[in-house]
Amino acid sequence: MSRLELVKTGSGESGVGSGSPDPLPTPDSPLPGSHKLWGGRFAGGTAPALERLNRSLDVDFRLWPFDVELSKAWAVGLWSAGVLTREDSARLEQGLDAVGRRLAAGTVEPLPSDEDVHTLIDRLLHEEVGDLAARLHTGRSRNDQVATATRLWSADACRRLDGALRELQQALVTQAESLGSAPMPAYTHLQRAQPVLAAHWMLAHFWPLERDRARLVAAGRAASASLPLGAGAVAGSAYPVSRVLLKESLGFAAPSANSIDAVGDRDFVAELLFALALVGTHLSRLAEDLILFGSSEFGFVRFGDAYSTGSSMMPQKRNPDALELARATGGRVLGDLTALLATMKGLPSGYNKDMQEDKRALFDAVDATLLVLPAAAGAVAELTFDTARMRAALTSGMMATDLADYLVRKGATFREAHAAAGSLVRQAEERGCELDALPAEAFAAAHPLFGDDARAMLSPDASIALREIDGGTGPAAVRAQLAHAKEVLHPPKLTPGNGVAAIVG
Repeated sequence: MSRLELVKTGSGESGVGSGSPDPLPTPDSPLPGSHKLWGGRFAGGTAPALERLNRSLDVDFRLWPFDVELSKAWAVGLWSAGVLTREDSARLEQGLDAVGRRLAAGTVEPLPSDEDVHTLIDRLLHEEVGDLAARLHTGRSRNDQVATATRLWSADACRRLDGALRELQQALVTQAESLGSAPMPAYTHLQRAQPVLAAHWMLAHFWPLERDRARLVAAGRAASASLPLGAGAVAGSAYPVSRVLLKESLGFAAPSANSIDAVGDRDFVAELLFALALVGTHLSRLAEDLILFGSSEFGFVRFGDAYSTGSSMMPQKRNPDALELARATGGRVLGDLTALLATMKGLPSGYNKDMQEDKRALFDAVDATLLVLPAAAGAVAELTFDTARMRAALTSGMMATDLADYLVRKGATFREAHAAAGSLVRQAEERGCELDALPAEAFAAAHPLFGDDARAMLSPDASIALREIDGGTGPAAVRAQLAHAKEVLHPPKLTPGNGVAAIVG
């Protein structure tokens, strides 16, 4: 069990998280070893139940790299404001680096008095540089600290999520390319509609993920747009720290315009959660398609061994668990978005402790998505397709639209062409046969413009070949789409040459 897990589980090992209250401090004698960042105005100690409720270290511990980073920037800012000497600022930076190394090594023992990650780092910094550590908190609050650290974490998460999405997109592109010119039915209302190339169907799941990537880029920009550090608790810092210096060193676009808004703003979390809710939705739809097509009733897809499981009772079963869990993740992430919005909608301006729960929703959604994306990519990569069965599922009745289009090209209006083709469909149903089994006189009776060449319209390959419009399922259109998808994943590098950008690879 890790040291942090001791805090989470309340295990009594090493005295961490034992569930017993801290010794009560007096106003003049704070708890030995405690580095609470507040408490001077209280005559008594905090109730154990509130200590347990208020402690957030089990959730916000992962913010430590970003809290260390922003704290180093703040130390430099305090020097620029004349609050610290250059030497003291440098000592604090070195101490924070040492704290970061200890945390990265996993050698830190959290204490019950470590209320949150900020308190933990403050305690460790005292161990490294002594009483000088107490000067670092000058002019700042945990309110602007946590808002800044969460923004930095969110921007970093967007980059990690983008990489995971690209892996799934690559698996889809590889499968689309392998499917070549194989046709299959497309569905509307889960009813057979028209023939398409199977590669076209596969790429239909690529583009929603590309939109997801664009939304994650926007969410990352939103997280980095406005720097809260320097906003203090709610009114701004009383020290002339250069926020321009801070925003440059931490990679923000600008300092926040309003200190009240800065500490109370969690729009960037909501934007990231919304982006992830759509990622979950798109994963769910991809999974649902594959689960259906992998059933015995369809038989278009066979699942591989590495991302499938079996039944404890039925030896014949091959269960697409990775895809089913991907489908479930969409609901989980939607719940995280709903939880955040429901929490935020009733809050007054400024910071409120309710906002401590924002990270629980944020981290859960990011963790769930980063967990499921590699499994979904692996499951897609090892699929095999029964292209003969896909083709066998194409029936001449699916080309009824092509019969109508045939009449339109002969001069009929689409309304009368639609009625004529529909009458042939009805006759085929009544006779219990396919459209291509109807006699020639049935075609002639349905519309005088039907000629002997009308039956050629009932070929799925002919139907597909007619749809070469940009974005359509025609072979050339799909080849162009596939090339575009590859370029999206691996854009050409540009380099200046003679004043003109040249493609070099």
